Amino acid sequence: MFFDTDCGGVVHNLAYLRMIETCRRPVIAAVNGFALGGGLELALACDFIYASENAKLGLPEVNLGIFPGFGGTQRLPRLIGKNRAKELIFTARIISAKDAHEMGLVNKICGATELLKDVEVVAKEIMAKGPVAIELAKRAVNDGADLDLSSGLAVERAVFPLIFATEDRTEGVTAFLDKRKAEFKGK
Repeated sequence: MFFDTDCGGVVHNLAYLRMIETCRRPVIAAVNGFALGGGLELALACDFIYASENAKLGLPEVNLGIFPGFGGTQRLPRLIGKNRAKELIFTARIISAKDAHEMGLVNKICGATELLKDVEVVAKEIMAKGPVAIELAKRAVNDGADLDLSSGLAVERAVFPLIFATEDRTEGVTAFLDKRKAEFKGK
């Protein structure tokens, strides 16, 4: 992804991050090194963040007289809370993977040489599930998470019936009853 500084580039880059966030399939960020500024904002658009033990994360834009403008001021508070996000943004502090994990920014810390293998393991685990169910669950979480509980439950109720018309639902229930592994087709 290329980040340029003209206004069209900003809109274009925001669209890329939104595409990642709303991708039908889960997207996992693997951070092995520095994820600063736009790099962290890119990771924040993903569904999970796995980091190596030597990763450093932060939004240091205020050091340059700017602020995180690719979703950092919106995605980070939703992930770790408003006060923690403001502290990280206002201080431009760069934190360790351990600190990021403790505050809920990183899902898992891995050894540097195991990072991609660990991401592949969780990706394969997800890929073995019903792809339509994963897609609809992601939609329900994304669309409802920032709403009040009643509105979020309404989002879930609107999405939930869609799964019952799928072949994957039939296959999953049948496989469960037959005590065998489901063979999902994504339909």
